[in-house]
Amino acid sequence: MGNNTTLIHSLVSKLNFVFSLKDLGDLDYLLGIEVQRQNDGSLILTQSKYIRDLLAETKMDESNPISSPMVGRYKLTKFGFEYFSDHTLYRSIVGALLYARITRP
Repeated sequence: MGNNTTLIHSLVSKLNFVFSLKDLGDLDYLLGIEVQRQNDGSLILTQSKYIRDLLAETKMDESNPISSPMVGRYKLTKFGFEYFSDHTLYRSIVGALLYARITRP
């Protein structure tokens, strides 16, 4: 990235000689981060698509927000309640949320 196109093309040519490169054009989305280029040359980085995809994957995209994370109508017992029957999905969701948190632009 830079403003010297001659130097950039020279570097890309040298890299292409050693590695097989493919020009994919302007960057739009990478590792869960959307990249929007502005007219003044600045970039806007967002994760809204990543979060929307995560909500759709967990079927929570149609959910309504609540003021408290605790549902009030359940009675707590010492035996607990199995909210997630698929523990792999639960781990995947938690991992995706942690990734969204540590890669926050």
